[in-house]
Amino acid sequence: MANAASGMAVHDDCKLKFLELKAKRTYRFIVYKIEEKQKQVIVEKLGEPAQSYEDFTASLPADECRFAVYDFDFVTAENVQKSRIFFIAWSPDTSRVRSNMIYASSKDRFKRELDGIQVELQATDPTEMGLDVIRSRAS
Repeated sequence: MANAASGMAVHDDCKLKFLELKAKRTYRFIVYKIEEKQKQVIVEKLGEPAQSYEDFTASLPADECRFAVYDFDFVTAENVQKSRIFFIAWSPDTSRVRSNMIYASSKDRFKRELDGIQVELQATDPTEMGLDVIRSRAS
């Protein structure tokens, strides 16, 4: 089981959409799902630039694991507009044990495919990835 990730393929689209988010800011967020039968990571959902953080959290299933990337805009204490690209590993306590293990063992390898992640966050319930948490981690 420790070896589950080594056979996990990453669909090209995963990287392409991430590059568009990073370079062109085409998306506000990307939700990635592991297709367990096909053993690959795919893009499940794309958030429009105008969508909010609430829209993003609402797109994560309550009882299934996901990987996600979120482009967070904020203003510093010096009044400078900045953005940080977050990688979020969502693994709710209610998700299946096997699924949890597959996501956990695939995470680092998948994250390496996405060049430009600035902050990583692990969350097992919504409070662990609340907007307050994101804000404090961004600065």
